[in-house]
Amino acid sequence: MSVNKKGRIKRIIPCLDIDKGRVVKGINFINLTDAGDPVETAKAYCEKGADELVFLDITASSEKRGNTLTMLKKVAEETDIPFTVGGGIRSIADFESVLKAGATKVSVNTAAVLNPDLLSKASTMFGREHIVAAIDAKKQEDGRYAVYINGGRKKTNLNAVDWAKKCEELGAGEILLTSMDRDGKKNGFDLELTKSVSQAVSIPVTASGGAGSIKDFYDVLTKGYADAALAASLFHFHELDITELKKALRDKGIAVNI
Repeated sequence: MSVNKKGRIKRIIPCLDIDKGRVVKGINFINLTDAGDPVETAKAYCEKGADELVFLDITASSEKRGNTLTMLKKVAEETDIPFTVGGGIRSIADFESVLKAGATKVSVNTAAVLNPDLLSKASTMFGREHIVAAIDAKKQEDGRYAVYINGGRKKTNLNAVDWAKKCEELGAGEILLTSMDRDGKKNGFDLELTKSVSQAVSIPVTASGGAGSIKDFYDVLTKGYADAALAASLFHFHELDITELKKALRDKGIAVNI
């Protein structure tokens, strides 16, 4: 199913990977480097014109959940843009606690693959606009893209495009699509993967993994048909300014909020 998504405002979204209460960044999901305090970083991005934020608790173990919720409440108090939270979401109770802490949306990957009913239940209870299906995908030798779970450590038999369509059917209101092959490499988004998923669903798709230049954002928002583009280290280490990026995209004819 090919869907026309013209008319949507394109979004630029910084991603904050959280480990032990700090923002971190790695390459291909490993080799983590400290990149700052989550609340202060979120405030800075809010001031710089980010459309939304994504927080991913990449070491989401149950003993850290309390600290994470405290951090989310502070972020909600200090910022005025939507933010999505993912990592360690395993139950309806997790959805509820994160949303109550102030998150706008909840992102789920592993638990949705292992228990697809979780998506439909969460969508029914909280509204699909609050449910994000996160998909970590990696290209295989036969050319297809396999879905990975457990922070990219476990390969499944799911095809990324088919799973994205299923997530929409189950009630997800958005797809967060990460190319594991491109993660942290700054060599451009995976346009083939992004286009395939974007054209297969009618809900918004956020592309993640590979941002390295203004051209990369332009390409994924046009050739890749993404509704939003996400980056981490490029923004964290001040290699690209969000306001300048959005102005450049606007000058190229991309509809963005400045």
